[in-house]
Amino acid sequence: MIYSPLEQFQIKALINLRWGYWDISITNSSLYLILGLRRVFFLFNSILVQNINPIKGGNMKKGTLYIPSRWQTVLEELYLFIVDLINQNSKGGQIYFKFFFTLFIFILTCNLMGMIPYSFTITSHIVVTLTLSIRIWIGVTIIGFRRHGLHFLHLFIPSGAPIRILPILVVIEIMSYIMRAVSLGVRLFANMMSGHTLLKIMAGFSFQIFAMGGLLGLIGSAIPLVIVFIITGLEIGIACLQAYVFTILSIMYLNDSINLH
Repeated sequence: MIYSPLEQFQIKALINLRWGYWDISITNSSLYLILGLRRVFFLFNSILVQNINPIKGGNMKKGTLYIPSRWQTVLEELYLFIVDLINQNSKGGQIYFKFFFTLFIFILTCNLMGMIPYSFTITSHIVVTLTLSIRIWIGVTIIGFRRHGLHFLHLFIPSGAPIRILPILVVIEIMSYIMRAVSLGVRLFANMMSGHTLLKIMAGFSFQIFAMGGLLGLIGSAIPLVIVFIITGLEIGIACLQAYVFTILSIMYLNDSINLH
């Protein structure tokens, strides 16, 4: 029995693999990371097979009406959603569509997998989210220097600022730019961890009241149980929203590096 609401985030080794000072053990975190990637690959691969082989035998007959599956329709809508997101928030960032589409699908899959009872939420660990955000920050910085050279440093010089306070503003802009790498990952980690912690607390509270027995325990446990169902629906919405927020902020950071806004 799990007594602490934070125990659900504990990383445990499932298969110990150690060689000298190297520890490459398979943990519950790495297992669900692999499962998340496997689900994404399986989903896309199944849709690709359907497109190649729309009918038995793999030959499309004339006059055959091909109706896409529900999953294919969902992915097509997500595809158009990310395309519109890039077009609206980044000028010249269309060539990086594959990365942002993969990023959105990966985070969304990991978030939703964490909503399955007794599963493990990868994005509730700051080591995962911070690694993603730092890599994205390094990537957009490299893109900025490759496109503009040292002129990229003009991003930290506010236009029209008085010369007297310009050094202070430059320091503030640089610190703000560096904090992007941290805030992007912390935002996702904090939202996922806090939501799952609240769910665990309410579920444990409902169980303790039910364990009291009697009619009072039965009726009293129903109230926090209903709240758990409501929070679960809210958490599913937050899981989708956080994937959207992480992706759109990454696109905006890329737009700043490309267009120096």
